Amino acid sequence: MSSSGSSTPTTSTPPSSVPTSPTVPPVELKDVSDAAKAEAAKVKGEANTAFKEHDFNKAVSLYSKAIELNPKDATIWANRAFTRIKLEEHGYALKDANMAIQLDPKYSKAYYRRATCYLQTMRYKQAIADFKKVLQLEPKNDLVRSQLDATQKILRKVEFEKAITVEDEQSPVLRCLEIIKEGGCDLDRTYTGPKLPQDDDGKYTITLEFVHAMLEYFKEGKTLPRRYVWEIVIAVHDIFVKEETLVTLPLEEGMTCDVIGDVHGQFYDMLHLYSLTGEPTDKHCLLMNGDLVDRGSWSIEVILTAFAFKWLYPKNMFINRGNHETKDMNRTYGFEGEAKHKHGEQTYKLFAHVFTAMPLATLVSATKPPSNPGNAILSPEGRKRYFVVHGGLFSKDGVTLEDIRKVERIGRQPGQEGLMCESGFLCFLLLWTDPQDLPGRGPSKRGVGIAFGPDVTKRWCQANGVTGVIRSHEVRQDGYAIEHDGLCTTVFSAPNYVDQAGNRGAFIRIDAEGTQTYTQFDAKPHPPMKPMAYVSGGLASLLS
Repeated sequence: MSSSGSSTPTTSTPPSSVPTSPTVPPVELKDVSDAAKAEAAKVKGEANTAFKEHDFNKAVSLYSKAIELNPKDATIWANRAFTRIKLEEHGYALKDANMAIQLDPKYSKAYYRRATCYLQTMRYKQAIADFKKVLQLEPKNDLVRSQLDATQKILRKVEFEKAITVEDEQSPVLRCLEIIKEGGCDLDRTYTGPKLPQDDDGKYTITLEFVHAMLEYFKEGKTLPRRYVWEIVIAVHDIFVKEETLVTLPLEEGMTCDVIGDVHGQFYDMLHLYSLTGEPTDKHCLLMNGDLVDRGSWSIEVILTAFAFKWLYPKNMFINRGNHETKDMNRTYGFEGEAKHKHGEQTYKLFAHVFTAMPLATLVSATKPPSNPGNAILSPEGRKRYFVVHGGLFSKDGVTLEDIRKVERIGRQPGQEGLMCESGFLCFLLLWTDPQDLPGRGPSKRGVGIAFGPDVTKRWCQANGVTGVIRSHEVRQDGYAIEHDGLCTTVFSAPNYVDQAGNRGAFIRIDAEGTQTYTQFDAKPHPPMKPMAYVSGGLASLLS
């Protein structure tokens, strides 16, 4: 395996991936000796250095060691909270921030960390209360004041949208079609960029030549006209609504499928990734496993590229929905702002609706018996098959593949509590859950959803004749990690996530026998724009 500094992609055997941030048992707040305090301060300094170097897992371990030495130092708890925020472990970070506040009720930084956790888990009222507490302690903190104002605006918008939501509200797809018919979205005659082809009846179609020209146009920093954006998005909507919630993808002899994890608006990294996977063909499928948008500042370019390939190759380009293909996340993490900035509010509404039509999972099924099955769990036909889903498994046993096929997804925005109905709760879990090392189920380190253990994965795979679960949703330093005794694999395809994580990206290739190979790659340079450039108000500095 090549080092993370190499620019050459590598196909590798399973890595010994750096584990996610470890939990630490409750610490007794006993008296601390001067020697222990001094040693804790030294270890804290080492942790601070690791943090500055973006080695967040190492930093968490060192902060944990410092806490064991001196559990009464609120600053160490707050620092570990901040590190866990960087690892998107908001549930763990919230507990650390709470402990820091318990130790020092006037520690403004601890309230700020807690506000960050609340904001990132979309608990806006609690975030507002903590921002206000920071301002009580630091009345002249203008940055926090701007963050408070921005969060209050988000909350007002959320409450307003809830108040005006009508079940039979017109589909944004139909509204866009009406606007087109009325002449309200005609192509500007001065436009000189790539031209979307039209057939003899004047209906727009798509070609590979257009897609390639569009990519070059994007690389020049230019945007498509709104009419073309609408045509692409409406075309894929018509494809998505005909697909099942659980898509079945059989790999015939000679076929391969590349499973791609989170891309998160990192357009230039995605272009490099596509140069490694190759574009879809009759013998080669791409499966993007959710979280195409948010965080990165080229989410429009990413999603339009994926959608264009889906329109061009509907039977060889597959896209699962991720938890960031939802209104709540888009509102907070930048896609809403980017879509409105580049193409207007109606375009954002169109995207938000079409996201709900995306399938929630794909069953990648080998059609040839494995040459070396070993102890693999096989389908009833004796073939390997993989359940590819953005988040993971469920809060209870007994969920079947057929249950997933029956999930009613179109037009639905799964809330964090999954209150829509049983179908909506399954949708929420498919997008949000994470694996854990311990058996059984437990609270998620994110503070949202649940975590499922290796025993849960094994029972589900055995009950459903599934060889393994492939999921994304979490950074892995090696780009992928094989967990749960080989039954659960996480793949993440956004290298150097948000320009600071230092991770590699990866994708998984599956062939007609169900054999998997793993290819890693590194981040590529991009134009000078920071992640989450379109997040409203002062929130970008807090979330990045």
